[in-house]
Amino acid sequence: MKYFFALFSLLVLLSCNEEVIIKPKAMLRLEYPKPSYQKSPEGCPFVFDINREANLNLKNNCWINLEYPKMKATIYMTYRQVKNHNLDSLLFDAQKLTYDHTIKASTIFEQPRVDSIHKVYGMLYMINGNAATPSQFYVTDSVHHFITGSLYFNSKPNFDSVYPAAAYLREDIRRIMETIVWKN
Repeated sequence: MKYFFALFSLLVLLSCNEEVIIKPKAMLRLEYPKPSYQKSPEGCPFVFDINREANLNLKNNCWINLEYPKMKATIYMTYRQVKNHNLDSLLFDAQKLTYDHTIKASTIFEQPRVDSIHKVYGMLYMINGNAATPSQFYVTDSVHHFITGSLYFNSKPNFDSVYPAAAYLREDIRRIMETIVWKN
């Protein structure tokens, strides 16, 4: 037992040559390219600016998917005509779709959009928390056109992980809302 204690003490003394350095906590830093915009292609009753990082996938009835392959995200945009006084039901559906996420959302911020010169009215919803979508929006001219949009990531909802990309894409959504022009 005496030899064991002596050997253990010797190992402890010899192993203490280096000082322990405590490293600071690391933060993930994701950098995305500065956005560069171009006009959306013709063929729909509206045009808007899209980020060159996005791939535009035009569906039937001017439904648009803006796919961001580097971020594994998609902004799904749905176009509907306002007719037969259906604006109330379109607005109700857009708002209901957003507030269905309150189960998982910690907060939902609303940012209204009013541009009476270009007749663009809408709302951007920024949904914080582990909801399926971090942002939703709608824009309308209140007479003929109505567009809803939702941002989704191709991953399980984890707001902390997707926040940098969500913040970047919220700016793209704002740009869409600010630059949309209706055609007659």
